[in-house]
Amino acid sequence: MKEINDASASKDTQPQCLEEFLCFALYSASLAMTKLYQPHLKPLGLTYPQYLALLVLWEKDGITVSEVGQRVQLDSGTLSHLLKRLEQAGFISRLRDTGHDERRVIIRLTEAGRELERRATGVPAAMICEMGIPFETLASLRDGIRQVQEKIIQALPEQRNPDA
Repeated sequence: MKEINDASASKDTQPQCLEEFLCFALYSASLAMTKLYQPHLKPLGLTYPQYLALLVLWEKDGITVSEVGQRVQLDSGTLSHLLKRLEQAGFISRLRDTGHDERRVIIRLTEAGRELERRATGVPAAMICEMGIPFETLASLRDGIRQVQEKIIQALPEQRNPDA
């Protein structure tokens, strides 16, 4: 853990209440964003995490479970349940990779999954309209949050000492 020196830890720079903490701003914004998505996803029969997994598959179909998990940053237990629900809904199929490694499971969109993509195309634009924030501002915020995320990941103990 990094030492905090007096210059970087002045009272002026330290959060004084919950609303001043960056972690809370990110957390509460994420919760609010998920809530804003719900009325758009519910008619499609999707939860927000399911929508994220499908976004990955709509970008590139026929990828492994682990690739989907890496992209949406979900642990294998949560992802397995999520994919099972998508399969039960008829949006995806899961097949063992019998040609290379039977431990690998390949996820493919079904015709219903491709049709769902067509039905969901308006969701991102609807979100931007509902927020009332110009796209350029949202893109800048997204890029800034990605920079913060990269710095946080770099600061994680396993990133500083991968052999630990």
